[in-house]
Amino acid sequence: MSTERIRAFLEEKQPATPCLVIDLDAVADGYRRVRDALAPARVLYAVKANPAPEVVRVLAAEGAGFDVASPGEIDLALDAGVRPDTLSYGNTIKKPADITRAYESGVRRFTFDSESDCDTLAERAPRSGVWCRILVDVPGAQTPFGRKFGCSPDLAVRLLRRAADAGLDVEGVAFHVGSQHVDPAAWEAGIASAATVSAELARHGVEIKSVNLGGGFPTRYRDDVPPLARYGEVIGSSVRRHFGRTPPELYVEPGRAIVADAGLIRSEVVLVSRKSDVDSHRWVYLDIGRYQGLAETEAEMIAYRLSTAHDGTADGPVIIAGPTCDGDDVLYQRTPYRLPLALRTGDHLDILSAGAYTASYASVSFNGFPPLATHVVGESR
Repeated sequence: MSTERIRAFLEEKQPATPCLVIDLDAVADGYRRVRDALAPARVLYAVKANPAPEVVRVLAAEGAGFDVASPGEIDLALDAGVRPDTLSYGNTIKKPADITRAYESGVRRFTFDSESDCDTLAERAPRSGVWCRILVDVPGAQTPFGRKFGCSPDLAVRLLRRAADAGLDVEGVAFHVGSQHVDPAAWEAGIASAATVSAELARHGVEIKSVNLGGGFPTRYRDDVPPLARYGEVIGSSVRRHFGRTPPELYVEPGRAIVADAGLIRSEVVLVSRKSDVDSHRWVYLDIGRYQGLAETEAEMIAYRLSTAHDGTADGPVIIAGPTCDGDDVLYQRTPYRLPLALRTGDHLDILSAGAYTASYASVSFNGFPPLATHVVGESR
């Protein structure tokens, strides 16, 4: 990621820490990179990754659609000028009142995975387009979804037939391989299952139009990941292999791959200490932790790149923790990190590629610490 514009803003404005700074031009660049690498799939930006209104407006101007998961995200998108027909309500867990509100707001595409939700959609969002989400279990995701969302392919066939009988517009099948997935081949299993569902539905006179491939496309943190173009190649060959000459329209729901590299978190070192004379590790406490936006450090699944003004000088091993009075607010104690020995209280520490799943995860005010502030820079503003 390029941080020159962000660092210039931090130098000039000296905002209070911790804070997230987003480069809107980098957001637009990230969208174009994803769009081109995964073409011809239509991009539905996962709003939950970074719901800053400025980010949503930039992506709307770029021509993105949007994956929303709640009435709050729908309102946010509409307030930012997004057309309701570009919204897809992708959460399979929603109250009947939420479906009514979405439909009245102009949303006409929904995802479901149960009989109850199917029937409610038919009643409260008549003639809307629907995807049925199927379970896909493939290793390689940094944050797997388990079995919370989706159903078996056999059940999906029955549910989509039920949807068609109820007057809903059957779009097709949706799946998600898990977040920050580092294996492009993971999408093969979902595409194969979608093709099986499609073939079985065709036997009953129901034709699907599209497949929603979900998100999960990665960004580089400390470790390299395959290029996005490789994901596009694997997806394209899988679709041709399983659907033949009549491929469905494709949709993707990236979030992290679009906005992660557009953001940097500036934090401040609160304390550097040792626990004993024989322990070689220093404890570095920051003014940001798990509850102020670094929720993805749980189980140390996401290992961010870090930067300080002392980089390049002598360093040593550290354990990195947040500022709250919670014993779980430790960011990294198993993942090996080394930070400069010159690091002191009051120094800044920058967390790179932090534009996704940070501010949107920050608590309202745990321990009295405020949510993570967000600033934006760039011509797209």
